[in-house]
Amino acid sequence: MPTPTLLVLDAEPLPRLGRLTGHAHIEHTDAEGLAARLPRADVLLVWDFTSRAVRDAWPGEGPRPRWVHTASAGVDHLMCPELAASDTVVTNARGVFDRPIAEYVAALVLAMAKDLPRTLQLQRERTWRHRESQKVAGSRAVVVGTGPIGRAIARTLEALDITTALVGRAPRPGVHGPEDLDRLLARADWVIAAAPLTEQTHGMFDARRFGVMQPSARFVNIGRGRLVVEDALAEALAKHWIAGAALDVFESEPLTPDSPLWQVPGLIVSPHMSGDIVGWRDELGAQFVELYELWAAGKPLENVVDKQRGYVPGH
Repeated sequence: MPTPTLLVLDAEPLPRLGRLTGHAHIEHTDAEGLAARLPRADVLLVWDFTSRAVRDAWPGEGPRPRWVHTASAGVDHLMCPELAASDTVVTNARGVFDRPIAEYVAALVLAMAKDLPRTLQLQRERTWRHRESQKVAGSRAVVVGTGPIGRAIARTLEALDITTALVGRAPRPGVHGPEDLDRLLARADWVIAAAPLTEQTHGMFDARRFGVMQPSARFVNIGRGRLVVEDALAEALAKHWIAGAALDVFESEPLTPDSPLWQVPGLIVSPHMSGDIVGWRDELGAQFVELYELWAAGKPLENVVDKQRGYVPGH
């Protein structure tokens, strides 16, 4: 049997794939070369998970890889109708980012409750201003998204004695359905967006949803940027419909220096880093190598994405 060809859509630093020496013929490409190389590939590793090159290149002529793996939790950057309709198996990096993102969300919750951004600003101004802060124990949170990341966030918030409700695409034991979301938002102190980007979730946090929330509520998005109507969030903060927000993902990334979001009062902006701990790329590379070894042995792959839903089912 010929050695399979593994095509890597590159990003720096490159993945460590030394364990695959002799088990795969590894080729590398950038976005411009992807379309020409796709017909020769048996497997595609989307290491540059910020690129939308797969969406553009996939509909072209010739054979397509039998398996595509993206080094990210979301798959909206690569999914197109032709890929969704194909026999190609798509897998993602489910499991790598759960705990780091949950820790990051907890840090944001504590920072906002304890008014740490203002403390740091006052320190820079050399201003002594005593204030009172909020107790998080006994507060209420809503986590929208019941995948591994959403569940890890819920567990971490519950460890802080925050009463947490999970909202998923359908109701089941321990999970609320979409029909309960507005009722839960109206009572929540913390609203965490951790859902995948689908037709149903696109723009779900709009002016109406921010209007439902309490004036004391804070909103955090670590899911996908297009879950949120950014202008509506900016208006909600400016008009004090909600008390604060933090965005780690955005409709367009990177955020440009002239974006008005940098100066929205009460908004914490971070550069899509909530899951990126020291060594995270090594974990992503090791995960792919383990999946490749399963694939090469003819064994079932883990983290298989339902291409119609846009995420790994079973949660």
